[in-house]
Amino acid sequence: MIDLSSKLANRDPAITIRRILKVNHAGEFGAIRIYGAQITVARQLFPDIVPSLEEMRDDEINHCRLFREAMPTRSAKPCRIMSLWSLGGYVLGFLAALGGRNTVWICTEAVESAVHRHLEDQLAFLASRDPDLHALIASIQEQELAHLNEAENNQKRRGLSRAMLLPVIGGLTDLMIWLSTWGDSSWMRAEMARA
Repeated sequence: MIDLSSKLANRDPAITIRRILKVNHAGEFGAIRIYGAQITVARQLFPDIVPSLEEMRDDEINHCRLFREAMPTRSAKPCRIMSLWSLGGYVLGFLAALGGRNTVWICTEAVESAVHRHLEDQLAFLASRDPDLHALIASIQEQELAHLNEAENNQKRRGLSRAMLLPVIGGLTDLMIWLSTWGDSSWMRAEMARA
């Protein structure tokens, strides 16, 4: 039987750091696509929320750029399934927007909640291992939490659709994270839990 704790103890932290960058960059790209699709639909159906969506998308564009810029010095490369993030993000954003303005905010809440959970784990892992990346993620997390708060505050109803959509969208986000690292996010999560 393989001893998981000894395998984790022998893993190079640089591997996990590269995976963190890879998945965060891909996730920000997916978020850009979600907001882009929502903006496209909202311009026609509920233009009053377009400025908020554009501001959040601008934040995600900046986050994506910052993660991409942090990759070379850590020998990280973009995710191999960026096209899946692109398509998945666009489809999710488009369908959420077709569901109505409340569904847009439910979608944002679900995605940002999953992101927040993963960023918390990453910050715990990076605290003593990569202070610069830790500081970058902490600053990005502040904006992601602002997106989450805005989504929660803008919801007019918190009924059955929210109860059903939050776990589904959160689960899809977790699945994309797992796929982005070809399943290695399970190792990454275990390593971060140990940290």
